[in-house]
Amino acid sequence: MSENYDVIVIGAGPAGYVAAIRAAQLGLKTACIDDFVGKDGKPALGGTCLNVGCIPSKALLDSSKQFHNLTHSFAVHGISAANPSIDVNTMVGRKDKIVKQFTGGITLLFKANKVTPYAGYATLKANRAVSVKGLDGTVTELTATNVIIATGSVPIELPFAKFDNKYIVDNAGALDFTSVPKRLGVIGAGVIGLELGSVWKRLGAEVTILEALPDFLAAADQDVAKAAAREFKKQGLDIRLGAKLSKADIKGEEVHLTYTDAKGEQSLVVDKLLVAVGRRAHTRGFLAEGTGVNVDERGRIAVDEHCYTGVEGVWAIGDCVRGPMLAHKGSEEGIAVAELIAGKPGHVNLDTVPWVIYTEPEIAWVGKTEEQLKAEGVPYKTGSFPFAAIGRAVAMNETAGLVKVIAHAETDRLLGVHMVGACVSEMVHEAVVAMEFHGSAEDLARICHAHPTLSEAVHEAALAVDKRAIHKTN
Repeated sequence: MSENYDVIVIGAGPAGYVAAIRAAQLGLKTACIDDFVGKDGKPALGGTCLNVGCIPSKALLDSSKQFHNLTHSFAVHGISAANPSIDVNTMVGRKDKIVKQFTGGITLLFKANKVTPYAGYATLKANRAVSVKGLDGTVTELTATNVIIATGSVPIELPFAKFDNKYIVDNAGALDFTSVPKRLGVIGAGVIGLELGSVWKRLGAEVTILEALPDFLAAADQDVAKAAAREFKKQGLDIRLGAKLSKADIKGEEVHLTYTDAKGEQSLVVDKLLVAVGRRAHTRGFLAEGTGVNVDERGRIAVDEHCYTGVEGVWAIGDCVRGPMLAHKGSEEGIAVAELIAGKPGHVNLDTVPWVIYTEPEIAWVGKTEEQLKAEGVPYKTGSFPFAAIGRAVAMNETAGLVKVIAHAETDRLLGVHMVGACVSEMVHEAVVAMEFHGSAEDLARICHAHPTLSEAVHEAALAVDKRAIHKTN
């Protein structure tokens, strides 16, 4: 006899585990199935984000930033240290300890909320039956009134640069180098490529990033993208645009790359190659025949605006559905779906989901870019303000970057806020709140901001929309 649940969640990443906890909080008998195995060979909750994504990458970014500051930035403060060095194994060990702390934390949260975890591979069958093949090979049959699919995403592998986990790696492999590679090649100048490229560049690697697109950070507002590109160039990141990789051959202990750009065929030799050309929905193998769940041309599970698949009691959230592949977007969808199942209102506004790239300087934005608005024919006005004119930024020696505010030309409603600079991953949420409440540039301009703070740049940029910034000549 199979065990029956009110809710079964397939996947324990930031979408799935959050959905499971919220469902349990609402009094629903809940189970969560996940097949991720940690470095210690044991089941590990948290999915890609906590195990090999968001959390470990931020740990390495912080460690590498501290080392870079010691070797490059502290002298201006009068701080010096003789012959600084970094122990990569200690750095990676710290990262692993942080990962274990958070994955273990989810286990405790499951216990506290009475969520039943299953370690294994799930297959959704017709009528919301779920078969779980345990990591030990045993099979358990479950049924549910509602099933939430939260299977996440996996790295896209290039056919001519397949992962061998030694010389050609994905994001997980780039988190576990045992030493600083002398020459690191990165395919893709997106979030993962820039963040992990920055980590190893700060520690001394010669980093070359090949990006197939002709524009840098095409998804970001181009004023912000150009400002970021200037800073990355100063840091020594070699970013080559319009560079399309065609071959990656491992020869001895080197990776020989062939790519084409505007000048024709080029070659590059590196010691390690990180392939970071994007991710695809991880939906293969989870759906048996007869479920009725549809998958689109990109392998994503088809859902409506409420994450409903159209099949009674079956929902899907996170990276395996439409929308940005962001952990926080998946978590909000998980909460919304759990609440909808419990008969409560639940909704996620994809137009106000913030984006962040944790480079140095950080890049963050919410809403539309100027390029998108121009293409859509929406009348707009803009205001921007540089961190170089912000007292707190100067005191911190973090003057790179700017804040750009875009508002509707007629109604003044905020359409987008874009930032590059120190701590903008935290600052962007002021704009998110304002946009959620349908705020205007005038609203931001009339809010008193503490002085001296970095957030004064948001205030001044909002004032600049109507050409009345105080500390800038318009």
